[in-house]
Parts: sequence; C-alpha cells; structure tokens
Amino acid sequence: MAFDIAVKRIYEPPAPGDGQRVLVDRIWPRGFSKEHAALALWLKDIAPSDDLRKWFGHEPARWADFQKRYRAELDRNGEAVAQLRDLLGKGKVTLLYGAHDEAHNNAVALEGYLRAG
Repeated sequence: MAFDIAVKRIYEPPAPGDGQRVLVDRIWPRGFSKEHAALALWLKDIAPSDDLRKWFGHEPARWADFQKRYRAELDRNGEAVAQLRDLLGKGKVTLLYGAHDEAHNNAVALEGYLRAG
C-alpha cells in the first residue's frame, strides 16, 4: 500500500500540506513550545528505545546498523505501528523529529520502514 508520508524537522513551520503532524521522538524537542507544534499526535511509543537512541548518537557511520535495529524494535511494536498506519490510511501524515541531521534520524528510518510494508 502506498502511503502519503512526509518527514520534516519540528522546528520548520507547519504548512497546510502537512496533513496529520505526528512527532515520533521519545523526548520533546528542546526550546520548542507545544503551542507551535500543531500536532495531531505525539507518538512517543514508536520512537527508538533509549538504549538504541543513545547507542546511535546520530553517528552517520552507525546509520545502517541503527536502521536494522530500529526495524527490529518496530517489528515488536505492533500497537504503535498500527496506530500510525491507521492515520496513514486516512490521508497524508508528516513525521516530525527534532534532530539536526536531516538524513540520519529515526523519522527517516521510520518512513523507510512504513514504505517497505
């Protein structure tokens, strides 16, 4: 099934084309107010475990291993994945994250997981 998914930093302003805005980080982004987030949902439970997040440390050299480990966590996290897939079944979803690295973060890995089926 093809989903309409976008990924962007939560610090970028909300846009009319974002659809449902879902924060997929376990920790609230620093210095950002909840009033400006325009969230449909903060899905903490779909974020990588604290151990995995700390191990990864946003090190690009660990990206491939991070994705494999995160996919394994997602495979065991059926409830949160189902909740996100349900939202995707209703229209566009923008996955929001707080990391500085726009290429190597959990939202990008999650998008790949969802698109893979």
